Amino acid sequence: MWWDEPGETTATRSRGGGSPVSSVSKGIKKVEVGLKWDPSPVGTPPNDLDIIAATYAADAPYGAPVYLVHFDSRSPDGTITLNRDSTTGQGFGFDEIMTLELDRLSATFTRVVVGVAIQQETGQKVFGDISNAAFRIREGHKNLAESDLSGVSGSTAATIGHFTRDESGAWSFRKVIRGFDADPTTFASLMGSEH
Repeated sequence: MWWDEPGETTATRSRGGGSPVSSVSKGIKKVEVGLKWDPSPVGTPPNDLDIIAATYAADAPYGAPVYLVHFDSRSPDGTITLNRDSTTGQGFGFDEIMTLELDRLSATFTRVVVGVAIQQETGQKVFGDISNAAFRIREGHKNLAESDLSGVSGSTAATIGHFTRDESGAWSFRKVIRGFDADPTTFASLMGSEH
């Protein structure tokens, strides 16, 4: 399922699995992705959501990711780092934060897809089972995208944005919220697909 927020520039629009709804920002250098959610009710297993970033090479922008960055990892060159990881959603503000230094990323990479996955060790959960799940993507103090995940409430994972490098080397961003019914490992292999 796809959607965007009021007030954003819509580049494409479709419902029910067509083209993604998105907004476009260009000339991006360094961004921060934040994810937050409420802890599970007392006496129930914790809700564990993870930010995942997948990098794609120029010769296969929709192929298999060259590498993934998620909990307990960072990119080999240090340009994509998970700065904060939560397994419960407890705390104030954003529970997970990932930094992407796109301007330092090797020229061999032309695409980075960012998504969110729910860990499924304690039984299947979808975004609709988790209260107040939301994300924010910002460059400095400027929000590029901010939304809850209610539009993909029946999904176990979702992409939230695509970063693409053009021929001049400039990075652009499109907010693309696309739900998946997949465990985190399978989602990581599918999140960069065209459809």
